[in-house]
Amino acid sequence: MNTVVTSKEEILKTSRELIRQQGWSAINIRSVAEACGISVGSIYNYFASKTALVGATVESVWREIFRLPEGNPVFPDTQACITWIYRQMKYGGEQYPGFFTLHSLGFIGTEDKSHGKQQMEQTWQHILHGLCAVLKQDPNIRPNAFTDSFTAEQFADILFSLMLSALLRQDYDPATVLEIVRRTLY
Repeated sequence: MNTVVTSKEEILKTSRELIRQQGWSAINIRSVAEACGISVGSIYNYFASKTALVGATVESVWREIFRLPEGNPVFPDTQACITWIYRQMKYGGEQYPGFFTLHSLGFIGTEDKSHGKQQMEQTWQHILHGLCAVLKQDPNIRPNAFTDSFTAEQFADILFSLMLSALLRQDYDPATVLEIVRRTLY
């Protein structure tokens, strides 16, 4: 018998577990309610529609994958940051197969197609800004590495583009990107 779930976070946790076990197609109001041991109406107390449930689930998956480790909010250097990002990409790919490339498909045909894309872009912007901040404070970067015509923001964007490409290829080895960082900045 399922344990009765009564909070929004527990519903999202159960939704993430359904994805791990059965894939994204398992996420609908009825299946989540059944897995939680509650009525369909109870799900609607927290989520106005399937779109809202899927959107909140997508957001919770992004948070789980890219949540910074407790007690270690700042990376000591760019290489540590990139290594962590690739490790989290691998974790996300293993825990949620197809998430990075397919999660927005859950919004096709719904009244809010842009919600999933918006959540993905917010997470990406957060990662990009964090990477840029690490680049600016990395003590290993030579003093003249960045100029007015080649900024930390531009290099972060290049690195992030390489990471997104790696995500699509499901290539979770940061060696190439780390070598680019070493040759360009150190």
